[in-house]
Amino acid sequence: MFLIFGTTLRDRVLVVVRFVCEYCRTDASQDVIESATKVSLFFIPLFTISRRYFVVCSNCGGATALTKEQATNGIEWAARNRQVT
Repeated sequence: MFLIFGTTLRDRVLVVVRFVCEYCRTDASQDVIESATKVSLFFIPLFTISRRYFVVCSNCGGATALTKEQATNGIEWAARNRQVT
């Protein structure tokens, strides 16, 4: 009997905020992204083994790692300020 298992990397945009990028110094929209590694069995995701958060500039593609708290603060800030991009 063969079991097919592996890991899958899934990226999800949590929120889009707008501020000056530290790489290109342009006021541009920034995607706050959650990247989750999931264990799968027969191509069905079972559970998450790790999560990472980062922000990516829509202008230059520069990425900066975030902590979970920073990502949560970004989501809350965007909700309070009702940013539309």
